[in-house]
This record gives sequence, C-alpha cells and structure tokens, in this order.
Amino acid sequence: MGIDPTPQYDRRTASRILAGVAAPGIFAAAEPAEPVRITVRATPLRPEPGSALTQSQRMYLERFMRPCRPEQVTSATHRLTWTDSAGVPNTGYFHTAGAGPELAVVARETVLALWRALAASGLPARSAALPERDLAVLAATTTDHEPHEIFRVGVEATGRALAQHGLIAADTPYRGIVEFAEGLRDSGIFAAVAARWFWELQASTFRRGMIPVRLVTQPDGSVRYTPESITVLRAMKDATLADARAVMRRATTEEGLDTESAVAKYHDELDLISRQYALLPTGTRPACLAAAPHAIDGRSVHVLATVVDRFVATFATLAPTVTVVLEHGAPALSDAHGDDGVFYVPDMSCQHCVRTITALLTSMEIPVVAIDLESKRVVARIRSPRHRFRVFEALRDGGYNPVDEAAAQTPGAAVG
Repeated sequence: MGIDPTPQYDRRTASRILAGVAAPGIFAAAEPAEPVRITVRATPLRPEPGSALTQSQRMYLERFMRPCRPEQVTSATHRLTWTDSAGVPNTGYFHTAGAGPELAVVARETVLALWRALAASGLPARSAALPERDLAVLAATTTDHEPHEIFRVGVEATGRALAQHGLIAADTPYRGIVEFAEGLRDSGIFAAVAARWFWELQASTFRRGMIPVRLVTQPDGSVRYTPESITVLRAMKDATLADARAVMRRATTEEGLDTESAVAKYHDELDLISRQYALLPTGTRPACLAAAPHAIDGRSVHVLATVVDRFVATFATLAPTVTVVLEHGAPALSDAHGDDGVFYVPDMSCQHCVRTITALLTSMEIPVVAIDLESKRVVARIRSPRHRFRVFEALRDGGYNPVDEAAAQTPGAAVG
C-alpha cells in the first residue's frame, strides 16, 4: 500500500520535519575569512512634507499596518546600494543615529558565508531524501517548500532582522556593530521577531527602510521591546489574520472557490493573503516554524537558536575583515541601462517575493522568462526603455528596489 501524498496544512508537523532535517547539523565548519573592500552608495530618503515618512512608507502603513501610527515608526535616513563579494547587487538602509552602513554590509557577507556552510553540511542531500509525505506537508504549509531553501531564507531573514534593528541602535547601550549584534542575541530580540512579528510585515517594512518598534534598556544591560511596541505588534498581527480569514471566507463561500484556487487568486493576483495565515484554524496565531524546540533522537533541537548563534558568531568574525567605503550622493537606482529585459531585485528574498513579482509583471502583460532567487536576477519580455521605467515604478510601489544590470557588474574586491 503506497503512502498517501495528499498535501496537509500542518504547521506543527512542518516544524518537526525541519527540526529533524537540522538535527545532524545544518552548518559546516567555518571557512577562513578573506578580507574584502566594498563600496556602498548612500542616497538620502525624502520624507513627505511635515512627515518623517516617505510616500511609500506612509502608503504601506495606512494599508497594511493598522492600527500602527506614523509616530510609532522609525524611518531610515538613507538608502544603500552595493554589490557584495559574490557579485550580487544589494539594497539596504541606515539611520545616521543608528548602527551605520557597515551593519547591513557585514550582515550580507554573513548571509553568503552561512549559505556556503549550509550547502557544505549535507543539508541539501538530507532535504532531497525526505519521504514523500514530509515533502507534501511542507508543500502544503510553507511558502518555500524545500528544506534547504527554507533554511537559506531563514538565514537571510536573520540578517534582515539585524540590519533593520540597526535603525534604532540609539535605543541601546551597545557600541559597535559586533556588540550590537551580540546584544540583540543575548536580549532575545531575534526570538521576539519570530514570535511577535508576522513574515510580510518584517519583509515589507525592511524593504521600505522602516521599523515599527522601539527598544528600552533593562537594568541588567539587555534590551526589550517597549510595552507599546509589543501591543502594536500584536494588534497588527491580529488585524492581518482577520483580513486573511475574511478574504478566504468570502472566496470560498460567495465566490465558490476551493481552498487552493482562493489562495492562488488572492495571493498571486492581489497579494492579500498567504497560505500561512488564511489556513490557520480560528483562534490560532502563527508562530515561526523554527522557534519551537523539538526532541529529536533523545536531544533537544532548536533551529532558531542554532541559526541565530551561528549567525552572530560568524558576523563577529567577518566584521574586522570587511572594509566599507561610503559614497554619498550617487544615484541609488538606475532605470535604463543594459538589456531592457534583464534587471535585478536585490530585496527579493524568498518564493513569496518571486510569486509577488511574477504576478505584478503578469498583470502588466509582461511575460517572465526567468527569476533566479540567489542572484536576484529577473529576465522578462520588456519592450522598451519606457516600458522598463514603468516596470521599475510598479515594483517600487510594491516596496521593491530594482536595479539595472550595469549596477551589478563590480563585486566587492578582495583586499590583498
């Protein structure tokens, strides 16, 4: 009798499957760090008159962050663009009173190092060897279905959380980017992100250079979210869950769609719901799949703690080896160089982003030829430079920061 591969949405089981894959170890031994020199361009953000937020930030807040108020949000002062040591273009943000541009650059180099460590650990082979039933559960429950890719996304999300909290580094007693990273780890801030935020809020606010929390220092020198921040995070998560369930209920009752068709329509076409939220049982609140400890073969496996500990340790090792050269005033984005059909979206970080960008281009009647998540490269049938300009404007309205091919040709140089 064969195994029933019918997909089942099951977050608890999906979490345990990932812990089982991680149990033998998800990172190989660290590679020696090679010194690199990376040039970063910084361009000031332009808030709306009388506001601390840009138009894009305000529009996202009003549509997707209720009941968060503008004064509860800290905006970056500058957008950063650079090409990392792997030759991949990046965008990020920093605040002049925050942790500085080095934080985002070293965080990205840490992501690259840990991606290599994941690949060398045997994790891809263990992922490929999972039983069909386990793969079906992951496919039914997660956005990125393959475990190796899920861990890659988790590593990148860790770096994103670190860089984003750098906007409010002035709230902390930590000095220097290594002390800041270690302080956030020891204070449990990475775990707080996993428990209190929801995925789209963290990814979308990061892409727009904003953060809706503040930190307060405790008597022991650690930091915590302020009570107001905790309250507003919970309220935003509850509002998002209510919206997702309402859309799903309407789609399956009034419109007569089945579950899969409803998720496809309202995620791919309208980006209003995701499987993670729309299919949660009533009364259940989502938690990061990596946050729960599991007993695997007689020992406790805690994926989130493993990733965070290794990330911060690697970050501390790499920080002295990365020289950042900051250039002010250069254009952060370019619209009309190189092949009109080839461009990069540096803040595309997971299959959710891939689906969203594909749906946006498709809605503009632009066929997508290929999207490579690792290199952030998009190939589409764009007819002209003017058409390309409209594509870039639409992507920016969606919170992404596209760059042209020419900007991706000068990787960070090794320092001899």
